[in-house]
Amino acid sequence: MKYSDNGEQYHIGLKTGDVGKYVILPGDPKRCEKIAQYFDDAKLVGDRREFVTYTGYLNGEKVSVTSTGIGGASASIAMEELVKIGAEKFIRVGTCGGMDTNVKGGDIVIATGAIRMEGTSKEYAPIEFPAVADLDITNALVQSAKNLEYDFHTGVVQCKDSFYGQHNPERMPVSYELQNKWEAWKRMGCLASEMESAALFITASFLRVKAGSVFLTVANQEREKFGLENPVVHDTDKAIKTAIEALKILIKE
Repeated sequence: MKYSDNGEQYHIGLKTGDVGKYVILPGDPKRCEKIAQYFDDAKLVGDRREFVTYTGYLNGEKVSVTSTGIGGASASIAMEELVKIGAEKFIRVGTCGGMDTNVKGGDIVIATGAIRMEGTSKEYAPIEFPAVADLDITNALVQSAKNLEYDFHTGVVQCKDSFYGQHNPERMPVSYELQNKWEAWKRMGCLASEMESAALFITASFLRVKAGSVFLTVANQEREKFGLENPVVHDTDKAIKTAIEALKILIKE
């Protein structure tokens, strides 16, 4: 469907040439300027709805950062439209809540796959199709975290649409499903809960592009439940630096 005469994408307000083939995807629009500070010659190229975009250079390669807002629906819109104007490789940078008790506030989580307990991905693929991160991007994120000497974990994350369904499941009419499945995810070794990776991984699979995810763990409600130390950390610098260094690895390769 054609939405404009100049090739401008309907939601993100950008056209071919505005972004590089490498794009970092935070949720929070206010995080874009912070990430763009790691680029050379970064310029604001788009600011529409929840989608703020800066484009600059990293080791001579054109790169961008575009915010996606909260949840898989807007994240998939951003990816769809970015791919139409030339983007090919994506790193989601965000926050998560720990589920496995080995994951502490301040730790980095790198997703290898995502549980599709959200709605967006179901409008792309049958539920049997797995939401899996790209191996090259995941390996670059792992190498980056090692180089930076951060405490990090790799594994499956859970994605949902309702933030309060996670944090107050007992008050929801479908508490029987939310609580039972949460216990199942924990027993399967799920590391953390967040909201966008499943939709992004499935959308990337469909569009034949590459996507990975890295998160700062804010806290862990399971550690709190068991009376374990539960630091609460909001500074996303470690996750951002992990993504930036991973991009440099990918660009060099």
